[in-house]
Amino acid sequence: MVRTLALGLLLSVAVFSLPACIGIGGNSDSHPPTQGQQLIDLKAALDKGAITQAEYDQKKAQILAGR
Repeated sequence: MVRTLALGLLLSVAVFSLPACIGIGGNSDSHPPTQGQQLIDLKAALDKGAITQAEYDQKKAQILAGR
């Protein structure tokens, strides 16, 4: 019983210390957003009035140019 608990604890520590690349404890910051997602977010910011049309146009051009 003690051996099983010790093995379980050791395995738990090993799994949670691994990077998020295996899908455990990962978050949306693990991968940069796609170009499409950036455009969707940018349009949402424009629609909410968080940015101006000129800022939208400039940033959209940068995203589409891959910068």
